[in-house]
Amino acid sequence: MAALPVTETVTGSALRPLLGEIARLRIAVFRAFPYLYDGDADYEERYLMRYAESPGAAIVLAREGAQIVGAATCLPLVAAGEAVLAPFRAHSLDAARFCYFGESVLLAPWRGRGFGVAFFAAREAQARRVPGCAEACFCAVQRPADHPARPAGYTPLDAFWRKRGYAPDPGLVCEMAWKEVGETEETSHRLGFWRKPLTGAP
Repeated sequence: MAALPVTETVTGSALRPLLGEIARLRIAVFRAFPYLYDGDADYEERYLMRYAESPGAAIVLAREGAQIVGAATCLPLVAAGEAVLAPFRAHSLDAARFCYFGESVLLAPWRGRGFGVAFFAAREAQARRVPGCAEACFCAVQRPADHPARPAGYTPLDAFWRKRGYAPDPGLVCEMAWKEVGETEETSHRLGFWRKPLTGAP
């Protein structure tokens, strides 16, 4: 098996001086399909602050020299926002047993080089350090196959996620609102959850 590319797991106060650059990276990547997110840098920095302030949270970074070209986040689910927590509460699932992988972004020139695999490996390693954490989860926006903004040749990441050991849970769906590119107001979006047991977790 080929060696994974080098990533860096950053936690706590060491994240603070990096949040502006990570915010700009998120806005650039999420502007594309399927999220079509028209982001705001100030909001993004406030959102990312939870990763600097929440025990057990981390952001895994990919760099090209001094430039951050990719980032993947994780934190205990109990520290995630209410929109993310709501479906777990509705299904009587113990949030303390989950680590939430909030997002993973990578600039296009660095895709296909193994960073996606490395991001999952590093976040799962971080999750196993959290006392009581036994499962990882993330959510992805649900778009129809005939969405007008879907690029020709677009390939969903479902097969990649399944290869990492994740499976969708049809019963876990959350709602998040954001402003799409070209729109003037926020609209609600459905996101479905994927889950994976963390074998060997304490």
